[in-house]
Amino acid sequence: MDVVAALKRGVSRQFSLGSLSKSRFSFGRHASLDPRLASARRFAFGRQSSLDPNRRRSPVKGEQQVGVPENLDATMHLLFMACQGDANGVEDLLKDGVDVNSIDLDDRTALHIAACEGHVDVVRLLLSFRANIDARDRWGSTAAADAKYYGNAEVYDLLKARGAKTPKARKTPMAVSNPQDVPEYELNPAELYFRQGDELSKDIRQVAKWNGIKVSVKMLEQDAYSDPDTINAFKNELTLMQKVRHPNVIQFVGAVTQNIPMMIVYEYLPKGGLGSYLKKKGRLKLHKALRFALDIARGLNYLHECKPDPIVHCDLRPKNIFLDDGGQLKVAGFGLTKILKLSPDRYKLAHPMAHIDSLYIAPELYKNEIFDRSVDAFSFSLILYEMIEGVPAFHPKSPGDVAKMICLEGIRPVLKTKSKAYPPDLNELIEECWNPQPGVRPTFSEIILRLDKMYANCPKPGRWKENFKLPWK
Repeated sequence: MDVVAALKRGVSRQFSLGSLSKSRFSFGRHASLDPRLASARRFAFGRQSSLDPNRRRSPVKGEQQVGVPENLDATMHLLFMACQGDANGVEDLLKDGVDVNSIDLDDRTALHIAACEGHVDVVRLLLSFRANIDARDRWGSTAAADAKYYGNAEVYDLLKARGAKTPKARKTPMAVSNPQDVPEYELNPAELYFRQGDELSKDIRQVAKWNGIKVSVKMLEQDAYSDPDTINAFKNELTLMQKVRHPNVIQFVGAVTQNIPMMIVYEYLPKGGLGSYLKKKGRLKLHKALRFALDIARGLNYLHECKPDPIVHCDLRPKNIFLDDGGQLKVAGFGLTKILKLSPDRYKLAHPMAHIDSLYIAPELYKNEIFDRSVDAFSFSLILYEMIEGVPAFHPKSPGDVAKMICLEGIRPVLKTKSKAYPPDLNELIEECWNPQPGVRPTFSEIILRLDKMYANCPKPGRWKENFKLPWK
C-alpha cells in the first residue's frame, strides 16, 4: 500500500502541531525533532508515556489542529499508524522494511504508542514482527506500564501473557504518603514547559516556562536518586532557598519533590552571568564597577546575616552571579558546598576539594583548613579586581595554576589601575579583602559602607568632562 495513501486514510484524529514547519523531520534517533529542543513544535502522539513528568496539555476544544505533513520519514509513519490503530498500514510499512523497534528521541516505539491508545490488533501485529516487548522510553516506562496506566486491560493482559515486565513506580526520596503533607512550594511538573537553554551555571541547567513566565530549573540527573550525598545536597539547597529573600539574591520559585525528575525552580535572569558580561565588556567604568560591587556585597551581607545560621557561599565567582533585566546583580550558587559547623562562625569542608577549578577560592578552602565567613570576602576581592582590570587575575593562566599561585605561594595580582580614574580607597579595600589573614578582611557590612562612600563621590555618566573634578584629587 502507498504510504501517503495510508496516511490520508488514517488521519481520523489530527495532531496539534502548533507552529510546525513543513520542513522534513523524524522521530528516529538518527534524525529526530527533539521535543527538548523545540517543545513548541512537539509532535504529540496521542497519549504520552505514563512516566513522562512533563505532561502536555490536551488540545482545547475548537482549537485549530494541523494534519500530519506528508513528507515524514518511515519511523514517523510507523508511529503515526500505530497511534491511529491502522493495523494494515503498520503491516505494510513493516513489510517494506521499516524497523519495528524504531524510536523517537523519547525512546518510544510503536508498541509504546499502540499500548497507550489500546489498539490490541496493532499490538498483536507488532509482537508478531518481534517488537521488543520490554523496550523502555527515556523515563523508564514500558508498553505494559503504559497500557496499565491508561486502563487498557486487554492490551496489558496480552503483553503480560507474552512475558512483559512492568517497571515498579519510582518514588522520590522526598515523597510523602499523605497528600496533605505535600510542601507548599510544590509545583506541578505539568506546568513546566522546557526548551533548549544555555547552561547558566553548574546548578542551573535548563530554561522553562511556568504559568507564562520564564524560569531557570535545576533538575536532578537520572542516576542521582541512589546517591545519598546528592539527595542531601538537594535538600539542603532547597531548605536554604526557601528562606532567602533579597533583591541581590536569586529568588526561589518552587520545587518538584513528589515526581521524578526532582527539580528546584528559580527566577530566570535573561542577561546571563557576570563572567560572560565581563568577557564581552572588559574593564568596567568606575561607577559601574562600584555599583556591581555594591550589589554583590549586599547579597553576600544578607546571606552572612541570615538567622539562626549564616550562609557562607564558599564558591563565589562571576559564573555564580547573574544580571537581571534592570542590570542589577544577583548572587546564586550558594549552599552547594557541604560544610561542617564547628562553632558559631567556624567551619570546615565536609569533603576536601578533589579538584580546584576556581581562581577565586580562598586559601583556607584550598588547603582544607578551618575557615569563617571571610572566605567570601577573599573571593569578592578577585571579582572586584577583574571588574576594574578587565581580565581575571594572572590571565591567561588556568584557574588551577592561578589558585596555586594565590593560595600556596601567596602571590597576588598587580593592581594596574593606580590612575587618576580610580580612588586609592578602592585598591586598599581589595588588598584588605585578599589578605592571607582572615581577621584582616573586612565584613560585608563594612565593605558596603566603604563602597557606598566611594560611589557617592564617583562621577556619574552623562556629566560633561569639564564640569567634574575627581573628589580624591
